[in-house]
Amino acid sequence: MNLSIKNISKTYSNGVQALKNVSLEINNGMFGLLGPNGAGKSTLMRTIAALQDADNGSIMIGDINAAQDKQKLREILGYLPQEFGVYPKISCYDLLDHMAVMKGMVDSKIRKEIVESLIHQTNLWDAKDRNLGTYSGGMKQRFGIAQALIGDPKLIIVDEPTAGLDPMERNRFHNLLSEIGENVIVILSTHIVDDVRDLCNDMAIILDGEVKMVGEPIELIKSLNGKVWKGLVDKNEVIKIEEQNQVISSRLHMGKVQVRVFSHTPLENSFEKTDAEIEDLYFSTIHGLDLSGAE
Repeated sequence: MNLSIKNISKTYSNGVQALKNVSLEINNGMFGLLGPNGAGKSTLMRTIAALQDADNGSIMIGDINAAQDKQKLREILGYLPQEFGVYPKISCYDLLDHMAVMKGMVDSKIRKEIVESLIHQTNLWDAKDRNLGTYSGGMKQRFGIAQALIGDPKLIIVDEPTAGLDPMERNRFHNLLSEIGENVIVILSTHIVDDVRDLCNDMAIILDGEVKMVGEPIELIKSLNGKVWKGLVDKNEVIKIEEQNQVISSRLHMGKVQVRVFSHTPLENSFEKTDAEIEDLYFSTIHGLDLSGAE
């Protein structure tokens, strides 16, 4: 199945233009939509899920028009929003069973098999009878994926799914998403670069409501190869370096500052050439660095 997004724009009543002529073609597999908070990611996810209408443009999932065939879309859609509530005094099993009924699964035997399979898949079996109010953040996210998978969806949207998770839960969630994303479209909307690096074969960077870059991460990084330099400098040197160079990023490291710079020519001796990473691509785009001439 193919998801075709063409010329989508959205301006809210307060005048904020959240999306500006967004176009994307997304096929089966994991697709990462990467951007900072406020870039328009959640607006795009809600629009794809037909929770709000765009001002113009079209969204087609196969032969389904998202704006005109909302019921058909819901039948093939699984959605885990950035913030979702759970009924704290209901068990995982009972709420999934209730949601399956709402999805039209009236045969109790088939429904039981599906619900139990989802609970096993999300590694919640030992806690299936516990009230959701007792779940940790990671367990709630896994429950969120379980409810999103009800009905064997062909398009799954997960919006900022790993924000706030500890490293162990994040790894569990990554493993779960990678299993799911083999035969369906999974859109991972996030500001966490590592999520896209670890999971996605295709990606787009969105900033201020506009798609700035789209493609395979490995291919996109090639444009920076041989032009990223890394140096460990004293804190009082950073301002001068920023004034004289296109700084991609800087972070504290062992009492000093590790600086990454985009440059076509070698820098002074304290800098050495280093392999480009998705993070370099992301920060270069966000900071509006001039990458012209990159091959």
